Amino acid sequence: MKMSEPFMPPQNNSVYQLLQVREAEGRPIRVGVVGAGATGRAIALQLGTPVPGMRLAGIANRTPMHAERSLKEAGVESWEAAETPSDADAAIERGQIVLTDDPTVLTRSNAIDVVVEVTGSVDFGASVVLDSFAHRKPVVLVNAELDSLVGPILKARADEAGVVLTHTDGDEPGVAMTLVRYCQSVGLRPVAAGNIKGMVDYYRNPDTQAAFAQSNDQDVRKVTSFADSTKLSMETTVLANATGFGVAKRGMTGPACKYVRELSNLLPPEAMLSGGIVDYSVGAMPMTGAFVVVHEENPLKRAQFAYYKLGDGPFYVFYTPYHLPHIQLPSTIARALLHSDPTVAPMAGPSCEVVAVAKRALKAGERLDGIGGYTTYGLIDNHAAARATNALPIALSEGCVLLRDIGKDEVVSFNDVQMPTQRLSDELWLEQMHRWGAQAPVGLGGGHREMPRVASSR
Repeated sequence: MKMSEPFMPPQNNSVYQLLQVREAEGRPIRVGVVGAGATGRAIALQLGTPVPGMRLAGIANRTPMHAERSLKEAGVESWEAAETPSDADAAIERGQIVLTDDPTVLTRSNAIDVVVEVTGSVDFGASVVLDSFAHRKPVVLVNAELDSLVGPILKARADEAGVVLTHTDGDEPGVAMTLVRYCQSVGLRPVAAGNIKGMVDYYRNPDTQAAFAQSNDQDVRKVTSFADSTKLSMETTVLANATGFGVAKRGMTGPACKYVRELSNLLPPEAMLSGGIVDYSVGAMPMTGAFVVVHEENPLKRAQFAYYKLGDGPFYVFYTPYHLPHIQLPSTIARALLHSDPTVAPMAGPSCEVVAVAKRALKAGERLDGIGGYTTYGLIDNHAAARATNALPIALSEGCVLLRDIGKDEVVSFNDVQMPTQRLSDELWLEQMHRWGAQAPVGLGGGHREMPRVASSR
């Protein structure tokens, strides 16, 4: 009689368990961080704890003293400067963290397993991401500025390279998308998702935000973008591109309420049921985090929701009452490396984009100062609507010179500006437009130029 095979329990492939195995075997995920601003420092601090099965292996920053500050605040007592990828390889193999002012030292190092891009810059960030792909490195973005502009084409480039590109959990798009995926996994139908905001004021500028930025040790333009709706619009665009949702109107509806669950009765039902929307609440407890609205018509299921105190329906709000990028980032890193599972990434082409809108009356000849500045704020709009009016994405606006006067709260179009010298972001954005069949300005050459005109609806 043939003896049966002994029972072998299946391997536990949970993220937690696989990280524990890596820690025990002395082969942690080696993380290279590009950027040492406020968020980059917080990430270095968390990874320096350290996270089991994961290690901070290197930091690249154009100003080395900021990278040194990150390491010191993380409790790192020694590190090595690296000028080449081979320098980094040798130092990391000896157990040393490397510091460099050249991101290619990390993107091209054989001792780096994943690159975290946290600069908040568009052109520089794009160059880091593309070089990472060229050297078969997965990338975690903590850069909504870049992702909201050209995330879809970068995702296509990542697929071609056979690596993962993902935005991070902890930033609101990742928090919301994690909740969307959970709801879908238990058979619910998400129809809306977005941010829980404390305030939005389109007209904040670096002067109004200077004291807050100084007291919180943050960049004043970054803080301005948090307040003036630009960062909110970029984050919800990242989420829209990952879910296929749109917006009910340019800028979203943003209802004010006391408690986030009130959104079940405040968001526009027709828009939610016509493909889904991204949106936000203002002033609602818990004042931070992200929400998902699901729809349920079945009367028996609605009775269960009511019994568990989620309301009478047919819309129900789930929410996460926090967003902690530096703490939740390791989960995204591990999911990307261990399971090739992006936390939040574009489904295909752009669903939404962020257009530039005048903060004040602007005069012909003025130069736009981009994200978090004095001249424009960003509003999310449906991709088709933005392209129909030839709207200028705010992430491409810096350095553009106005060809005519623009009224306060008027959307700036490509027709209205002379573009600066050719940039990587222009090239990627045009590639994205052409790939998904959108009408886009063409014929970008060197030097200052105007984008070709399209008919204006004004």
